[in-house]
Amino acid sequence: MKITEYISAVRENVERARQQGKTIVLIPTMGFLHYGHLSMVEAARQGDEEHEKVYIVMSIFVNPLQFGPKEDYDRYPRNLARDTRLAQEAGVDLLFVPSVEEMYPEGASLTTVNVAKVSEGLCGAHRPGHFQGVATVVTKLFNIVRPDVAYFGQKDYQQFVVIKQMVEDLNIPIKLALMPTVREADGLAMSSRNSYLSPEQRRQAPVLFKSLQSAVELIESGERDPEVVRKNIEQRIRNESDGQIEYIEIRNAENLEKIDIINGKVVIALAVRLGSTRLIDNVIVEV
Repeated sequence: MKITEYISAVRENVERARQQGKTIVLIPTMGFLHYGHLSMVEAARQGDEEHEKVYIVMSIFVNPLQFGPKEDYDRYPRNLARDTRLAQEAGVDLLFVPSVEEMYPEGASLTTVNVAKVSEGLCGAHRPGHFQGVATVVTKLFNIVRPDVAYFGQKDYQQFVVIKQMVEDLNIPIKLALMPTVREADGLAMSSRNSYLSPEQRRQAPVLFKSLQSAVELIESGERDPEVVRKNIEQRIRNESDGQIEYIEIRNAENLEKIDIINGKVVIALAVRLGSTRLIDNVIVEV
């Protein structure tokens, strides 16, 4: 595995792999890797253990553009030595670890990408500017790497919908792959931010997924009123944790529009704060 912090080196290595006929895969991350990230490498590498057909680029970049002024940019967990070892063991070909100066030479990007509508509710309503920062850095990574396929995780489902809309609107010739949320044994969605949780908060955290599971059961038993399902989730979280609920919403899974009745493919998404730690999760249901 090669490792570089320079855009020019990424382009050089990727172009060499492209000339060898390899499929270029991008897995964008903010580092502090867990099995959710590594499962994407496994999926991309499947059937190509000899590295003959697929060239996997993983980026590690904690992007300041997607953090608000009072958010956790400075304390976001970082461990490059550990991440390098895990990426190499997983089968990454090129690890791209740019500095902020390499990505934003002017100190901040004078050009930003804003994806309307799909970025405005859910997390977007509570993190102003977040998805503009995400869309901007992902566009830059797409232009630097020019991948054939880019992998994203379902845990950040709104992010995936925003990027999917951006790719469609800007005619970016990239296939997007959405990977299922990888969970701990007790159901908690794997996240780098789980490291912030105290032992008691960690004990309470699985209620997020348990409440989503009970919501799915309610829908499967015939409930079609989103407000009834939403209140069921809210009650369970309040009863079984000290979490402060930021939002619980049921939306159309394709375009994230609000719905009056549960029909077709929907996403049930929530954000809950345990202490100062903000956790998100979701499930997709089709009826």
